[in-house]
Parts: sequence; structure tokens; C-alpha cells
Amino acid sequence: MINKITISGFKKFTENEFDLSMLTVLTGLNGYGKTSLIQAILLAWAASRNEVVKLNGPFGLQLGVAGKVRNWDYDRDIAITLDFDDASIHKCVFRTLNEDDLFLRLDNQLSEIRSENNLNAKRYFSYLCAERLGPRSILGSSPEPDDELEVGVHGEYCAQMIGTLGDKPIEDITRLHPDNNGQESTLLKYEIERWLKDIAKQVEISTTQFQGTSATAINFRTIGGEWVSAPNMGFGISYSLPVILCGLTARSGGVILIENPEAHLHPAGQSKMGEFLGWLAGKGIQIIVETHSDHVLNGIRKSIAINHHVNNRDVLAYYFDGSEEGVNKLSIEEDGSISSWPKGFFDQYQIDVSTLGRIRRRRA
Repeated sequence: MINKITISGFKKFTENEFDLSMLTVLTGLNGYGKTSLIQAILLAWAASRNEVVKLNGPFGLQLGVAGKVRNWDYDRDIAITLDFDDASIHKCVFRTLNEDDLFLRLDNQLSEIRSENNLNAKRYFSYLCAERLGPRSILGSSPEPDDELEVGVHGEYCAQMIGTLGDKPIEDITRLHPDNNGQESTLLKYEIERWLKDIAKQVEISTTQFQGTSATAINFRTIGGEWVSAPNMGFGISYSLPVILCGLTARSGGVILIENPEAHLHPAGQSKMGEFLGWLAGKGIQIIVETHSDHVLNGIRKSIAINHHVNNRDVLAYYFDGSEEGVNKLSIEEDGSISSWPKGFFDQYQIDVSTLGRIRRRRA
């Protein structure tokens, strides 16, 4: 688990430090650092593979040139440090020679990597960006071996993973659906379908891998209905499927970064998505999630206070509001209440209802 990230000189951050927990929620106004924090983690992770980190390409990043990612008020090298729970660190100091460079170069003399974690183990670290693929009848394939398949940054390999692994028992039996009631391990596909029923819609999944090609078709049907392609089943299923599949197949002790898990989901589904994320964190998967949904947050709170899937001490929230402090660090209590409620923190519903109430009173 990543216990802490320290960011110096990257985009909006001059010298900033963020504690991370098993479940860390990033919320707040647009353009104040949520995505930049996620990008900092991605750059540090990419540096574990190569001392030259491309700014455009790895994890689907599109950061432009080196001069655009350096904080204007910072005159030293960009530095990003990940502290792990085993006391090891992964410190990256990035040196740029030209502001038009399309890469950052790791300074081996200043960087320090003492991580005992296998940072590049398959399904140990996953990132699902906000731009996940919408409904597609046909999806591509990854060239990785079956036991190393991952869902992809955009969820582009979901069909292949389900076609390859879906008819096999779920690897980690602790990740059986909470309603399983202690039954024996079931197939991965059935576990995916159980969570889809909770979050989006009750459907069955079928995949067809076309021999001699890199294409896989994915189809869905409601109970007793006809099989239809993904475009005829709606966006909610296609957007939530990668999150569910990634969570059920992630390596134990791994890390998942997710942007906007609520996309295209009904409010009830958004709340269930929050419960799912809390449940995953309780199973030992570190979740770092960026969201604009109070329903996702409330689902996480329910996961703590009602379902008891995750301990409240293992959950943190950050609210980025652009104030002088910049970021509010919030905790969640055992009963699901928030330690403090800064102005602007998921209060728009109350503001709007109050405004409408005043209009009705004036008319009366």
C-alpha cells in the first residue's frame, strides 16, 4: 500500500504531501489538483519501468511538453516520492534539459528507489481513466499471456479478459459477492454479473473471440431476453464493467486508481458503486478514486457504517477547493459522518433546495 505521496514542482504543487489510506477519495472543484495528484502517481510508477518517462503515452497520459508540467513557482527539479507501508520508498527526481522535451529523465544520482514491492507485477497496479470506452460491439485484444491480462486504461480489454478468464473460478475466494453466504467459489463471470446487477442492471454476459484475429465481441441479455450487442444495452454497463472486473481480478495488496466511477450510472447505481469500492478496500485492495458524486461518497459511508465492509480508519477524503489552504483533509467516523463539512463540499443539493424553498415561500 502507498502510505504517502510527496510532490514537488509538478503542475499545481510546489511542496505538497498527501497521506493515503486503503480508500482515498479525491473530490472538489475543477482544476485544483485532483487529476494532477493522480498523474503524479502515474509518472512515478512509469519511472519504475524506464528512466526516461514519456509525457504522452504511458497510462494514456497526454501531458504535452516538460515546460507545461513544471510548477512556475518552483525552480528545482520535479520530485515525486511514494512511501509504502513496508517502510520502503520510491523517490523520483526528474530532470529536464529543454522545456520542449516530450519526456522527463530520471536523475539516478538524486532518485532513490528502495521499494520491496514488485511495482510492475501484473494486476498489482491498475489505472482506469475517466475516458473509458463506451459501448462497443467489438473490442481489441492485449498481446499479454492469459495470466497477465489486464482491463486496460480505457477498459479496452474487458471482453478479452472475460472470454479468457470468465469461465474459470474467481482466483481470490475472499472476493465472492457479499450475498454468496459462504458458498463455494463461483466463476468469475458470475461474480461480475452479480455486481452488475447491483450497480447497473441484471444481465448475463457472453463473449466471442474471433479465431485468427485480435477482435472479441461482447454481448448482453436480460434474464429471459435476447442477446444484444453492447451499444443496445446502454452506457452504464459498459462504463461500470471495467471497474468491477478490475476490482475482482486485482492482485491482493494491489493498487487501483479510478477516475469518475459514477459516469453514466443512475444515482442508486452510483451509491452501489461506492459500496463496491469500500468492499474492495476491505478486501485489501488500495483504492484511490476521483469523483464528483455525493452518491459515491455516501455509498462509501454506507460501506463503513451499515455494511461494515471497511474500517473508517482506513478511509480518507480530500476536498480540493482552491482556498488558501488548497486542500481539506477529511475523515469519516464509524457512524458514517464526516469529520468536517467545508463550504462547497457536496452541499449543492441543500443550496438548491433552499433556494427553491425561498421561491415557494415568496409566492405563498
